Amino acid sequence: MSVFVDTSALYALLDAGDSNHERAVRTSERLLGEELVTHCYVVVELVSLVRRRLGPDAAARLIDEVLPALDITDVDASLRSRALVAFRAATGSAVSLVDRTSFEFMRERGMRRVWAMDSDFAAEGFELQA
Repeated sequence: MSVFVDTSALYALLDAGDSNHERAVRTSERLLGEELVTHCYVVVELVSLVRRRLGPDAAARLIDEVLPALDITDVDASLRSRALVAFRAATGSAVSLVDRTSFEFMRERGMRRVWAMDSDFAAEGFELQA
């Protein structure tokens, strides 16, 4: 069974100073052998965040050591369109476009399980693995 992987989980895994780091490490060990799935918007967000906060060496390790373990799907025009509609409809929400894309991605694939550190996924009815 597949588990969607969010930026928040991988960032916490990589940043030893993150308040969710230990939890992310335990979850990563528990998810060994699972199919870990994400989309390219998460990758762009994560690489940018890691480089900005942790530096270029950490970004290189992410690219070389972590990303190869993930099944990364490109965001097509249909998914992007649905995510933009959902984002526009939630004008009072602080949920990012990347997360809205993730919600639509998961729904499209019938995925329920997500490795994330924020409550936005749970609020959308997904099952947090962290």
